[in-house]
Amino acid sequence: MAASGLQHVAAMYAGVVAPPLIVGAAAGLSGSELTFLTAACLFTAGLATFLQTLGFWKIGARLPFVNGVTFAGVAPMTAIVASTKDRSDALPVIFGAVVVAGVLGFVAAPFFSKAVRFFPPVVTGSVITLIGVSLLPVAFGWAQGPDPAAHDYGSPTFLGLAGATLVIVLLLRRFTRGFVKQIAVLLGLVAGTLVAIPLGITDFTPVADADVVGFPVPFHFGAPQFQLAAILSMCVVMVVSMTESTADMLALGEIVERPADERTIAAGLRADTLGSALSPLFNGFMCSAFAQNIGLVAMTRVRSRYVVATGGGFLVLMGLCPMAASLIAVVPRPVLGGAGVVLFGSVAASGIQTLVRAGLDKDNNVLIVAVALAVGIIPITAPDFYHAFPQTARIVLDSGISTGCVTAVLLNLVFNHGGRRRDAGEVTHPMEAGEDLKAVPAH
Repeated sequence: MAASGLQHVAAMYAGVVAPPLIVGAAAGLSGSELTFLTAACLFTAGLATFLQTLGFWKIGARLPFVNGVTFAGVAPMTAIVASTKDRSDALPVIFGAVVVAGVLGFVAAPFFSKAVRFFPPVVTGSVITLIGVSLLPVAFGWAQGPDPAAHDYGSPTFLGLAGATLVIVLLLRRFTRGFVKQIAVLLGLVAGTLVAIPLGITDFTPVADADVVGFPVPFHFGAPQFQLAAILSMCVVMVVSMTESTADMLALGEIVERPADERTIAAGLRADTLGSALSPLFNGFMCSAFAQNIGLVAMTRVRSRYVVATGGGFLVLMGLCPMAASLIAVVPRPVLGGAGVVLFGSVAASGIQTLVRAGLDKDNNVLIVAVALAVGIIPITAPDFYHAFPQTARIVLDSGISTGCVTAVLLNLVFNHGGRRRDAGEVTHPMEAGEDLKAVPAH
């Protein structure tokens, strides 16, 4: 359980530490303050993961779901930093906006979850596929190196290291069994890091500079400040985050063969939003589901939520022990990129498996999938496609998962629900096919 939980942490660590590093650098934080902010985000990610996996009352999807800092908030948070006259007030303004967005999201969660009836297999399959495809560029970026501005970015050495890690993971998955097979990604990360040492790519400086013990003192950067423009910006991010979390829960429910119904999604969204509202107390940012860990569940078939809760425990410990957190920071980005190809590709493959069951022999469903995938892939293939739109609109439009999800839902309503309306008292199962599909005889 410990090894499998640590594997989840290794898979999502880079995604958790990247937002605080980017936003902290924009806010002009010193090296020690950046370390503090990163540790705080790890700590709050662990708490949010506990809420999601273990849960209490009507809070928590109780699925093997990892929560952490959402990358969707990076652009608006850096914009808030840039618009704040005194940089020392930037983080308190962000924290205040996140608190308000989290509280409003918590209230809206049960209403937002009712949209689950509009997610039949043709929609969920499209969204799951988009999640995997959208994450693959992240893995490719990691594979090229840590610094896009460096002269050796994308060098044969970095790409070769990523390829070697990928091969190691594949060989372990092919020729081992049992426990070793389940932690193939973790072993691949360790092996890739060892290979990187003689190449001079592994940097142990973070371990040498980190403190042994630390605690994210509440309101370390100041009490939250509430500014309307910042609040509106983070509320938009919260809507995007809730949309992506809904899609992620449907994807994970499909993978673990426990389809996420309306109650599960409402509970999961409450955990997301409550974790986000509490996160600024410990100097953390908005929390959301981590799609890359869905790929790990799909590949290892380890479905226990307690394994992921153990990973949440590691995150909390790393937040309390910066030196422990720095150990995973030692893993070179190309090594993470090689493992990421397997993880994120597994998510896309799961989406394709769902689409196979969606009835693609129907022209309507083929059109839904075709257009949803095309719209969702726009931000990946043409990142500046929406450059003429306002920044607030781009928060949504630049998320291929969100735009593809909305497109799939709307087209499914038009093509598969345009005739007879369902009885108001009937609750549709989230994995139920559209109206037209139910009329197709079994062969």
